[in-house]
Amino acid sequence: MEVSVLNLKGAETGRKVTLNDAIYAIEPNDHAIYLDVKLYLANQRQGTAKSKERSEISGSTRKLGRQKGGGGARHGDINSPVMIGGGRVFGPKPRDYSFKLNKKVRQLARKSALSYKVKEDAIIVVENIAMDAPKTKAFVEILNNLKLAGKKALFVLPGADKVVYLSARNIERISTMPANALNTYKVVDADVLVLTEGAIDVIDGNLTK
Repeated sequence: MEVSVLNLKGAETGRKVTLNDAIYAIEPNDHAIYLDVKLYLANQRQGTAKSKERSEISGSTRKLGRQKGGGGARHGDINSPVMIGGGRVFGPKPRDYSFKLNKKVRQLARKSALSYKVKEDAIIVVENIAMDAPKTKAFVEILNNLKLAGKKALFVLPGADKVVYLSARNIERISTMPANALNTYKVVDADVLVLTEGAIDVIDGNLTK
């Protein structure tokens, strides 16, 4: 599959790149996408929620009233879960929400997400972005040239580029990412995927191992 390469002014350069059909033209697997997105979101959770149980409450352990004859329910000490200020029964404890997902399933999920973007005509290939200094105004001009204003766009770069990152980070709905960190969630979440020429080679290398 051949795609035209645009320059940063939004015009065609006359060059074309070939997108690997084994990555960008497969039959998407929705369940693999679901599992990989679930894994990504699970890894974002801190898992630090904690509530105190009965044994952890600071309070007297004296029995509040006699067992029988009081005309009401039986009560233990003031730390009982049925009392206001008492411990919580089966409350949350710190835990790790991550789970194992096979490498081939994660690769299939990324290929499926990229294939969906191709079907939606939501992939743009541009020449490599080179900026001398961080400048948001210059990056906004690139967005306008590519007609991406107001869209949620993900720019995939060949590698980490601090200058491009700093230029784009204050622009709403725009994000940048090195190709070797590309994940299913980010691809699915974006309206438009902007791939630089160098990023395509990196993605091919990662997903065809």
